[in-house]
Order: sequence, then C-alpha cells, then structure tokens
Amino acid sequence: MRNSKLKIFLSIVCLLFLAFGMYSQSLDQEAYKTFKKASLLDMRGTNIIDIGVGSAVPNNDFPNPQFEIYFRGGYKRYITPHIYLGLDYHKFNLANKDLPNNGFMSFDLNAHIFLTPYKRFSPYVFFGSGLTASNYFEQTSQKVQAGAGIEVMVVDFIGLTLSSDYNYQFDDTLDGLEFGDSNDTFFRMSFGVNFYFGGARKKAKLMKNLPTVINSNRIDG
Repeated sequence: MRNSKLKIFLSIVCLLFLAFGMYSQSLDQEAYKTFKKASLLDMRGTNIIDIGVGSAVPNNDFPNPQFEIYFRGGYKRYITPHIYLGLDYHKFNLANKDLPNNGFMSFDLNAHIFLTPYKRFSPYVFFGSGLTASNYFEQTSQKVQAGAGIEVMVVDFIGLTLSSDYNYQFDDTLDGLEFGDSNDTFFRMSFGVNFYFGGARKKAKLMKNLPTVINSNRIDG
C-alpha cells in the first residue's frame, strides 16, 4: 500500500513538472515571437515611402511595342510582419514603333507580402486593383495588377528594391483602338528605394506586453 501511494505521489509530481515545463516553453515561444517583431521594427518600421524608376511596355492591339520610361511613388502601412498595405502613384508612357507616344498615370492599391521580413533580403509579391488614366484624364479604365520583387535592406530603414508587375485592363480602349477579343495589358519593371519610418510606439507596446517570466529569465536571439 505504501509503495502504491509513493508511486501515485511521484506520478503527480512528474505531471506537475511536465505541465510547468510545457507552460514555460509556451512563454518562451511567445517571448521569442515578440522579440522578433520588435527586431523587425528596429530594421523596417511601420511606414514606407517608396520611389522608383524603370520602364513600361504595352501588350495591346498594335505591333512592335517599345519600352518607355516610368516613375513611381507611394506610401505603405504595416498590417502584420509579413503584410504592408500601400497606395502608389505611377507615371509612365506606352509606345509602339512608328506610333505616337502616349502618356498615362495609374493609382494602385496593393497588398505587399514579404516572404522573409525578419531578414535583410526578402522576396515579396503584391496584388491589388487600380485606375489607369491618360494625361488630363481624357480617358480612364479600371484594372487589376500583380507582381513580384526583391528587397535588400542596405542599412536599417532603407531598402533597395527590384520589381516587375503585370497590369490587366477591364477594357480594350487604353491604346485608342478596340480590336480583337483581348483587353489591353501592360508590364512595368522598376528599381526603387524604400524609406521606412515609425514603429517606436508599437515596439514599446510589444515590450510592455512581454510575459512576466522574462523579468527573471532573459531570452536572447
């Protein structure tokens, strides 16, 4: 009988130690995730002003498309460590050989998904919808777009980007000629710079909400 009671007591003690170990591990994981988010804000911040320059080329009803210059500027806002929501303004020309060079602008709302945001090198993808307009808004057209790129953080809060996007118009009148069964599309490629700022308040809130156990057991990494 005494041995049975001892076994039961030891089993209960083992279970308590196991439960405490699992609880401590859970706190450690939570703390690690919090520190990762804080380190991200030290490197990237919660807001982005981006500028870029590159080239645009049409895929329309005319032959011999040509590459023309393209500029971009925009603002993005942190939603999660992996996602920034952004609004961009694009100014570009679309041209075909031996035809007039037409100027356009677009206003694009995109979700940018960074695949490895905690590292200085991160591929990313983006998608959204927008509005394309000719100069002086003589004609407008709704569109959707998607693209991909890479970002390299050369220093904290400054990243260099290389990206490309595909734009699909909801009509066939962008080039002034409605012909065939396909709507007009165009591609853009650009080199840019992301300027990050903000995040101090969010980092302070993250650190404030760390589990109490961190005060006695510091976690590095």
